Amino acid sequence: MEQLFFDFDGTIADSEVGIVNSIKYFVKQMGLRPLTDAEYRTFIGPALTSSLKRYYPEIDEATITQAINTYQDYYLKEGIYQLDLYPGIKQALTDVRNQGYRVNIASAKPEQMINQIVKHFDLGSYFDGEFGATMDERVRSTKTQVLAYALGETKASPVESLMIGDRDTDMLGGKNNGVKTLGVLYGFGDRAELQAADANYIIDRPNELLTGITKVMTA
Repeated sequence: MEQLFFDFDGTIADSEVGIVNSIKYFVKQMGLRPLTDAEYRTFIGPALTSSLKRYYPEIDEATITQAINTYQDYYLKEGIYQLDLYPGIKQALTDVRNQGYRVNIASAKPEQMINQIVKHFDLGSYFDGEFGATMDERVRSTKTQVLAYALGETKASPVESLMIGDRDTDMLGGKNNGVKTLGVLYGFGDRAELQAADANYIIDRPNELLTGITKVMTA
């Protein structure tokens, strides 16, 4: 059966407020160099570890671990529910499921957090599986690793699967696992980023998801 793997942040939900607030919290608490709002937005999607190494190359592994823990302290108390589902996404997921696809989440967000969000927003009926990173990001953090894990858990065939997301990391995660990709422009990435990562197809809005999925899966 054909399996779809959806990114979460920027694909299912606009989670900018909660994530950025959590990042600003650990930056302040740890006395790190403040970033611009545009730079904070780039944290949404990739693993926190990779973004920390990008913007703070001078910090060591122990400091990265401390930053992740401080981020999670705030995020799990306040930031986790500071998000909005994209308008039309529930209907789009329903339409996709009605076509017989199995629908999963594959996110670089820790799996425990994904489970908590899905339960809080009563999204369980829309997804067959929920897959994410490990809490410490040491065993499984990149989209390539998360998707490989999700493929294994679902016993999905890569050639009958599709990775859907808004950032280049989603497209590269699919490509690295031999999975086709669908980029979305309503999240945090842009067309140039998705094209540079070789997205198989790109859509503008949630109500185009079924059309885009059908086009890629039948190509």
